[in-house]
Amino acid sequence: MIKRKKNPEYDCPIEVTLDVIGGKWKGMILYCLLRGTTRFNELRRLIPKATQRVLTAQLRELERDNVISRKVYAEVPPRVEYSLTEFGHSLKPILEMMGQWGEEYWQVVENLARDESEDEAG
Repeated sequence: MIKRKKNPEYDCPIEVTLDVIGGKWKGMILYCLLRGTTRFNELRRLIPKATQRVLTAQLRELERDNVISRKVYAEVPPRVEYSLTEFGHSLKPILEMMGQWGEEYWQVVENLARDESEDEAG
């Protein structure tokens, strides 16, 4: 596994966090893996909008950053499973808070849209 070197160009710890977990599908991948070990094809089903190529690339980046582990079974066809590392499990409270914030934001947006449509109608 390739280890990431500390980047001296980071100005803030949040920048480091976003570098590791930022990416269109990384949050979803990590959220899925909170439930436990998951096979690649199951991740594809759980995240249908992610292309296989992008999903593979983001899984590799998360593995490189020691957030997830990848286990390949010597079978035909090959079976690949992903799980959070011990370090990856430390992201659980962050991911849960992101999910909660997203739900609250969703409600705010829906309420604003409803209020705007009522203003236009009334």
